[in-house]
Amino acid sequence: MNTDPSSKTDLAELFHRDGVALIRNAVDDSWVRLLKEGLDKHVETPTVRGRIWDRDDQGRTCFYDSQAWQQIPEYQKFIEQSPIASIAGQLLNTQRVNFFFDAVFVRTPGAQFRTPFHQDEPYWSVKGFDTCSIWMPLVAVEKKSALEFVRGSHRWPQKFQQTNFGALTQDARDQRPDKDKDYEPFPDIEGHREDYEILSWDMAPGDCVAFNGRVIHGGSGNLAPNRDLKVFNTQWLGDDVRVCFREEGMDPDHSAVMREQGLRHGDRIGTDLYPEFRV
Repeated sequence: MNTDPSSKTDLAELFHRDGVALIRNAVDDSWVRLLKEGLDKHVETPTVRGRIWDRDDQGRTCFYDSQAWQQIPEYQKFIEQSPIASIAGQLLNTQRVNFFFDAVFVRTPGAQFRTPFHQDEPYWSVKGFDTCSIWMPLVAVEKKSALEFVRGSHRWPQKFQQTNFGALTQDARDQRPDKDKDYEPFPDIEGHREDYEILSWDMAPGDCVAFNGRVIHGGSGNLAPNRDLKVFNTQWLGDDVRVCFREEGMDPDHSAVMREQGLRHGDRIGTDLYPEFRV
């Protein structure tokens, strides 16, 4: 990654303004190879949270799993030793960040399943503006198949009723209880794409897209017949983030493990499950 101080400032300002920033060559090939090795193990032995989000009539699938970093040594080494925590701290303009959780997305060649437009932070067991998700493909991805972002939507004042992914995946673990009826209907981004500035990019292994947890995003489908997609995603939390047990449901729901660790609603995140990194 370019480490020129002025470019760091520009990148942080871009992230703050747009809610999303593309970082070319964020990590070198050795880290990509390490994560691929870990992902191969992970797909063979998923956690209890692993699931197939979609399987079409041609057998093409979208696999999802999360919170595997303590079980996959390659993931743990990447999180603890790669530049990724420093990148998150730079973008959040802070000297300390907490790691929240990891997630993987594996789409088989030709898969057409697209993740609906949504926001992340309203699903989480935490609440705050200073969040940073880092979406890193481990294979080359075309712009038409990459994750898409609605520029500046992290600053919209509305509270939207979020997508119930359970209705899409038919998996009870993805269900979001219908308790947010007072929220505004989620905007039909896909049906009115011309009304929004939607960003996405061609990406190579080692590139990443960092985005605020409140920015509206979706997509990463529409793969060519000879193209698969493998993504390692990490979530990072900054200074204003606090534990939040939401009545409308959480995904992934960390409330049980948080309570086991002594964390309460309103606490700053911490413990060995959410380690702090000085950056």
